[in-house]
Amino acid sequence: MADAVIVGAGHNGLVAANLLADAGWDVEVLEAQPEPGGAVRSDRGVHPDFVSDLCSAFYPLGVASPAIRALDLERHGLRWRHAPAVLAHPLPDGRCAVLERDPDATAAGLDALGAGDGEAWLRLCRAWDAMGEELVRALLGPFPPVRAAVPLAVSARRAGGLRVARDLLAPVRTLGEGEFDHPGGPLLLAGSALHTDMFPETTAGSVFGWLLAMLGHRHGWPVPEGGAGALTAALVRRLESRGGRVRCGVPVASVVVRDGRALGVRTADGEAVRAVKAVLADVSAPALYGGLVGWDDLPGTLRADMRRFHWDHATFKVDWALSGPIPWTSPGAARAGTVHLSPGLDAMTVYSAELATGRLPSEPFTILGQMTTADPARSPAGTESVWAYTHVPQRVKGDAGPDGLTGAWDERERDAMAARLENTVEVLAPGFRSLILNRRVTAPPDFREHNASLPNGALNGGTAMLHQQFVFRPVPGLGRPETPIARLYLASASAHPGGGVHGACGANAARAALAHASPTGRLLTPALNALARLLAP
Repeated sequence: MADAVIVGAGHNGLVAANLLADAGWDVEVLEAQPEPGGAVRSDRGVHPDFVSDLCSAFYPLGVASPAIRALDLERHGLRWRHAPAVLAHPLPDGRCAVLERDPDATAAGLDALGAGDGEAWLRLCRAWDAMGEELVRALLGPFPPVRAAVPLAVSARRAGGLRVARDLLAPVRTLGEGEFDHPGGPLLLAGSALHTDMFPETTAGSVFGWLLAMLGHRHGWPVPEGGAGALTAALVRRLESRGGRVRCGVPVASVVVRDGRALGVRTADGEAVRAVKAVLADVSAPALYGGLVGWDDLPGTLRADMRRFHWDHATFKVDWALSGPIPWTSPGAARAGTVHLSPGLDAMTVYSAELATGRLPSEPFTILGQMTTADPARSPAGTESVWAYTHVPQRVKGDAGPDGLTGAWDERERDAMAARLENTVEVLAPGFRSLILNRRVTAPPDFREHNASLPNGALNGGTAMLHQQFVFRPVPGLGRPETPIARLYLASASAHPGGGVHGACGANAARAALAHASPTGRLLTPALNALARLLAP
């Protein structure tokens, strides 16, 4: 028995557990995997001397997130490490756009690629200076952002009002080509936007591109020293120091519901775990609704909505252990922790069109991480621990490339797709292949082995596009972590504000549980439930 039972020890579940423990609740976290962390884990599975991150790796949202910063994880062993440069986008002709921690240095580099673009970049930086921190608080806080709304409105007016709102809601191609005369700035913005499942032509893609780039200036894109698992370990240590418990290897089969209220959970081996005050589910919305909670306990409209739940793209990832640093033709790329690989903005659009039509990209836009460059503890001196991933369709209808891939992801198809990623690197860094000591291929079906909430590597817990954000996440309603079951809260990336390692989904669920358990919350709960039914009939 515990005050709160949390299903899933991903970072959102652990953030939620810490906040509840801070409030004096007795908290128990149940995790199906043999170790905690979900997508925030690392291992030595590629090579015994190399640390590789299983899924997520760089954490700009983690260091910017008010929820994670408030936990003061540095006191529990977490150490952040930074590469000399944040992000690079090398081009086939040897030029390279580089995002530095210093905005002026970034602007100077962009001016070297094309006169005048440096000042255009600094205009975007000034908009961030005026409203960026308030925007982060509004985006990562509870929805609707009642407390954050007024400061955000004041700061947005200072930054340019409706004009800056128009620019940030535009497709990232529109912003990039409208602000810059040369390719460097648009590539940095568009590549950052493509960390989600948005396309260069997607409405509001500019917000994501601008946000990640500006966070690079403000906070960097850091990594935990020793591997992604160090972030998870700090969360667990903090929780245990406050009396919380994490039990791994304990899959939950169902949430126990009686008279419309969550009473606890039942594990796969039949153990009943009572929750006196709340159950928080750090699982995907489709795994909760119709999975852990049967349809008989849920409204019929929710079943129809979940059939329309829109996953983000699948992912194909390769990890390498290299005998030396990648021999980039562009020196700027060697200094960056993250490197984006694509010949240009038009190639990104072609790649996106291929994804939209269900075809495996012929020239995949690739995100690459140079982990030893960011954290020397990741591999022996003089070597490099590297990963790269690209998005692929959730349902493969064909192959835009020459290999006739079908999405079966057998050994031949894994090797062929891995070769496409390696070709992408080799073009920009001749001799890359000769450095490979070992590699690990993670095809879309493999991601469920690491985290059941990542079907085929849907890293954002559902699309980041506007039709499934805010009041539409995960289904039309209040955009809050409350569910149709009293005392049951959705605490995963399927809830607002969505994907990314920021802990906000877990923090919002914990705050909701605390509010509903308070005397005032018990009085307001019926009214909130009625309002939710009104908005989502």
